[in-house]
Amino acid sequence: MSAQPLSRLTIYAYGTIGLPLAVIGYPLAIWIPAHYAGELGIGLAAVGTILMLARLTDVVTDPLMGELSDRWKTRFGRRRPWLLIGMPVMMFGAYKLFVPPEGDVSYIYFLFYLTVFFLGSTIIALPHRAWGAELSPDYHQRSRVTAAREFFVLAGLLLAAAVPMIVEIMADGGGSVGAVLSIIWNDAIGAFTGEIANKEVVDRATLTGPVLMWLAYTILLVLPVCVFIVVLFVREPEISDERRVPIQEGIKYLWKNGPMRRVLLIALLVIFGESFRNAVSLFFIRDIVGVPTIGAAYFFYFIAGLGAIPFWLWLGRTIGKHLAFMWTLVTVSIVSACNLFLGYGDYLPFFVLFIVKGFCYGGLQFLPFAMLADVVDVDTARSGGKRAGTYFSILGLTEKLGIAFGTGFSLNLIGLLGFDPQGGVAASTEAGVTALRMVYCLGPIFFYSIAMYYVWSYPLTPERHKRLRERIERRAGFKRQASQ
Repeated sequence: MSAQPLSRLTIYAYGTIGLPLAVIGYPLAIWIPAHYAGELGIGLAAVGTILMLARLTDVVTDPLMGELSDRWKTRFGRRRPWLLIGMPVMMFGAYKLFVPPEGDVSYIYFLFYLTVFFLGSTIIALPHRAWGAELSPDYHQRSRVTAAREFFVLAGLLLAAAVPMIVEIMADGGGSVGAVLSIIWNDAIGAFTGEIANKEVVDRATLTGPVLMWLAYTILLVLPVCVFIVVLFVREPEISDERRVPIQEGIKYLWKNGPMRRVLLIALLVIFGESFRNAVSLFFIRDIVGVPTIGAAYFFYFIAGLGAIPFWLWLGRTIGKHLAFMWTLVTVSIVSACNLFLGYGDYLPFFVLFIVKGFCYGGLQFLPFAMLADVVDVDTARSGGKRAGTYFSILGLTEKLGIAFGTGFSLNLIGLLGFDPQGGVAASTEAGVTALRMVYCLGPIFFYSIAMYYVWSYPLTPERHKRLRERIERRAGFKRQASQ
């Protein structure tokens, strides 16, 4: 592994996979629960439970995928082939999940294609993340690599938000380019003046099906393009001095890796809190605040996140990744608390708070993964092996468990207390509406507060990481001298 600066072509070509993964992840968090619980008639609590069960398959597939991508070597590399294998699996699962057959959809159908979809994403995402950690050993270059991936993640989220926004616009009568631009302008201005245009024109609850269909077509187009860009333009580093670490010994080193345990706990708490909120976001925005242009709301949200990436990179370089991450958690907690005071029609304060939250999104996403790339070096210094795939599989599993239980618990909670995803506030119990407010506004704060304690005392600072890299380079130098 060379510490030479990486070219922009390598960094940004590597990051492109983040775009289709984001296009897939956004509807899964926001639109899928509303569609299956609303239009397709599966109960809200049942949808949450199925999402949780499907995610639990990752308990097996994530560690297995991490080990396979670390240990299998081919003439094309050890990470690259998995992207080509996972691509058709993810495309098939996404299409069947996003475009279910008309009529009643069974629980088995929903669970099966969720599982296929998750398998495809695992086969692509875990080797890709490990590949990124191996591109450079440098603390700040790794931040650039991770930030490039998250740049494309946010671009993908922006694309994913544009699709429902356009569907909403077309449903409001935007049949020509001029009409479309006029409605976008009116909605944008209305969001900041408190009078959103066309708010009574169409029932947004009926648009989940068309939104998911067009998102499926977007995925089928974008995913193959991005996979082939990475495969063709990003070189896998040669790892010739790697020590093969037995699985049992590797688990021992992993457990003794204090920064790793801390990153996993932080990630679990933060992702659980985010998923706890995200699963009910559409219902809060649509039914509590009354914002009808949900696609436009997320479009502006992700624009703010995209524009903020250079700021979080700068802050990470200036005060360290873990302290920059602390500031994102503090800011998002304040925003969450303010949302508790919003009522129906409070469009202006909602959009202001939503954009501030969007500004923090990039920091929440890429800083933990940049921290983990440094944590892998602790293992390398102790074991002599290079097992980024294993480490990112463990983080990926932690992330998915956080999403599974956060989504499952929040949907079960508001569903069992009487919130109706089809009828909204009018058809729901008072307890269900109150639960929706509490879950969206206060739920994340509870989990972030615990995470902040562990972030504040995070031990792997830039100075300590520099000493760690020097130790690894000395060991590599001794090996080269011994082999000559």
